[in-house]
Amino acid sequence: MEAERQALALSQRLGLPDAVARVLAARGVDTDQAPGFLAPTLREHLPDPAHLLGMAAAVERLVRAVQKDELVAIFGDYDVDGATSSALLQRFLTALGARVRVYIPDRMVEGYGPNLPALSRLKDEGASLVITVDCGITAHEPLAGAATIGLDVIVVDHHVAEPALPTAVAIINPNRLDETSPHRQLAAVGVAFLLAVAVNRRMRELKWFDGTDRTPPDLLRWLDLVALGTVCDVVPLIGVNRALVAQGIKVLAQRGNPGLVALADAAGLDSTPGAYHLGFILGPRVNAGGRVGRAEYGARLLASEDPDEAKRLAGELNRFNEERRAIEAAVLDQAIAVVEAEDRRDTSLVFVAGEGWHPGVIGIVASRLRERYNRPACVVALDRGIGKGSGRSVSGVALGPAVIAARQAGLLVNGGGHAMAAGFTVEAGQIRPLRQFLSARIADQLAGAPLVPMLGLDGVVEPRAATADLVAALAKIGPFGPGNAEPRFALPAVRVMKADVVGTDHVRCFIAGGDGARLKAIAFRALDGPLGRALLQSGGLAMHIAGHLRADDWQGRAGVQLLIDDAAHAQ
Repeated sequence: MEAERQALALSQRLGLPDAVARVLAARGVDTDQAPGFLAPTLREHLPDPAHLLGMAAAVERLVRAVQKDELVAIFGDYDVDGATSSALLQRFLTALGARVRVYIPDRMVEGYGPNLPALSRLKDEGASLVITVDCGITAHEPLAGAATIGLDVIVVDHHVAEPALPTAVAIINPNRLDETSPHRQLAAVGVAFLLAVAVNRRMRELKWFDGTDRTPPDLLRWLDLVALGTVCDVVPLIGVNRALVAQGIKVLAQRGNPGLVALADAAGLDSTPGAYHLGFILGPRVNAGGRVGRAEYGARLLASEDPDEAKRLAGELNRFNEERRAIEAAVLDQAIAVVEAEDRRDTSLVFVAGEGWHPGVIGIVASRLRERYNRPACVVALDRGIGKGSGRSVSGVALGPAVIAARQAGLLVNGGGHAMAAGFTVEAGQIRPLRQFLSARIADQLAGAPLVPMLGLDGVVEPRAATADLVAALAKIGPFGPGNAEPRFALPAVRVMKADVVGTDHVRCFIAGGDGARLKAIAFRALDGPLGRALLQSGGLAMHIAGHLRADDWQGRAGVQLLIDDAAHAQ
C-alpha cells in the first residue's frame, strides 16, 4: 500500500504517467528524488576530482609534461572502456597542445595490461610519461621495471586493487583499498574524465591558454565517449555514472564524433541512440578489433577527426565483428559440449578450457555460459601450455577478488578484475587447482545458499496497453543498466498465435490477450533452450510471459515489441 500511495503522489505532484510513477515508487524513488533521477545532471552528481587519492600528484606530473612538451604515451586496455579512455585522453591532451602517443597491446601476443618490453619501446621512442588506462593496478613487475629505466607512470584504473600498490608517480583508482571515495562504481573512462577535468582546471589557473591560439577544451563534447565506455563496462548506472551516461547520450545524438558517426552508419543505426545501442550495437564493434588481432583500431577510430579514415576503420571493425560472431559461435558450441559432458555436481562455477580456442572471444563465451547456466563462468583458451582466461560473474558473487586471491596463491601468471568480470593467464598444469580454488572461493561467498535464478518484475501489462506512448514514458526512467534495470513486465494468460524461427536461433512470435489484441515479441538466442521450445510448441495454451517492452522502429515502423525473457504455462 505504501508503494501505491507513493506512486499516486509522484503522478499527481510531478505529472508523471501512472506506469512511470509506479515503477519509480517500487524502486524507492520519492517525490524529492524523482526530478534528479529523471533528469540527472553533472552539476549535481560530478564529484570534485581532487577527492581521489593520487589525483593531485597525477595533475602535477601531467601538467609539467604538457608545459615541457614531453611525449606522453597512453597505454590502454583493448576493450571498450580502455579504447574510450585512451581516445578521451588523446583528444584532451592534444587539445592542450601536448604530444601524445597511444599504445594498445595485442591481446593475443602481449596479454592484458602493461608489459616491460612495450614500456621500454615507448621509452626508446622518446616517451617520458606513460598513463595506463583501464589497466595497471596489478602490474607490479612491469611498472617496477619502468621506474628502473626512468619512465614515469600514472595509473588510471578501476579494477580491484591489492594492499600493495605498484610503483608509479600516481595511482588514481576509486577501488584502491586505502581509498575513501564513495564513487567506486566508476568505469576507467569515468576516472579518466575526472583526471581531464582536474588537469583542465589547473591549466586554466596557470593561464596556459592566455595569449595563445589554444582554446580551453570543452570536455562536455567528449561525454559520448564516457557514456560508451561506462555502459560497455557494465558498471552500475547510479549516481555519477547515471549522469555521465544520460548526458553522453545527448552528445552522441549530435553526431559530433566522426568515428562514432561512421560506426553507427556502418552498423545501420538510424534511430535515436540510447544505452542499448551503446552496449549492443556500437560497443561490440569497437571491441571487435581487439578480438581478432587489431587491438588499436577501436581507440584510433574514436580519436579520429578524419571522416575518411573513420569510415575506413568503421568498415573494418564492422567486418571484424562479423568474423568475431562466427568464431564466437564455434567456440561457444564446443564449450557447451564440454559443460554438458561433465559431472556437474559443482554448482558454484562453470569452468571450461579448450586447446586452440580464440582468446579474443572467450569473454563473450563466458557471458553466454553465465546466462545459460546462471553461474559464474570462466573460459580458458589454451595454446602451447599457456591459457588465457576470462570470467563473468552473476549478481552476489565477486569474481575479480577471487582471481586476485588465486594469483596471490601462486596459481596464476597474472590476473585481476572487478566483481562482475575478470581476466587471467594460467599455466596448463595449474588449471585443475585453479578451478578447485575458484570453486571453493565462490562457494564460501554463497555460504551454502544455492544460486537461484531471479526474475524481477515491475508490473503487469496487457497486450492492448503495450503502446508506443507507454514505451516512450518508460524511457524517461533510463538510461538502463546495472543498478537501474530496464522495466520488466508480466503479460498474464496470453496465447502465442504464431511462432517461427528468425536468424540462426531467435524465436519470433505474436501473442494475444483475452480481448484479441496482439503484440509482436521475440526471444533472442532461445531456439535450443526450453524457452524457445515452449513458445514454438505452445499449442495455443495460455501462458504467462515476461519481458521488456521496446520501440519497434525497424524500417521506419512506429510499433512496439516485447523482448521475451521467460515464459510459463498458465495452468
